[in-house]
Amino acid sequence: MSINETMKFNLNYDKAEEVKSIISRVYKALQVKGYDPVNQIVGYILSGDPTYITSHDGARGLITKLEQDELLEEIVRKYLETL
Repeated sequence: MSINETMKFNLNYDKAEEVKSIISRVYKALQVKGYDPVNQIVGYILSGDPTYITSHDGARGLITKLEQDELLEEIVRKYLETL
């Protein structure tokens, strides 16, 4: 590759890894506090209301860093990969 060529970076991969990390941490925080993580995360995605997510271990702050569509996109992508 010469110095005059444009290098392409895949930011989607980095974002996917960030989303995965956040989902994992939020899931664990919800479990620790005795909530059903699936129901709580679905409630958050459908409503956009961050109070569905516990503030334990910074989970609420983490999940609000993401747009709901980013969260849903990564969940659907991972599910479809299992088919």
